[in-house]
Amino acid sequence: MADQTSERSSSGLAFVVGGLVVAVIVLAVAIFGGDLFGKRDIDVDVHVPPTQSAPSNSTAPAPPTPPNSTQQ
Repeated sequence: MADQTSERSSSGLAFVVGGLVVAVIVLAVAIFGGDLFGKRDIDVDVHVPPTQSAPSNSTAPAPPTPPNSTQQ
């Protein structure tokens, strides 16, 4: 009788492990979109507007004035 119980439990364990393997394969196909090992051709197109240059007639700021050196 003990042999029948261990035989049943090992076949049940094999069934559960097989189900988990199938579930992992189904999830992998769902995540990778059916293309597990193929190359994907991705075309990226970036449009950047041209930069504006500073106006040519700008004036430079005045240099800072030194502090007064008079003593009181």
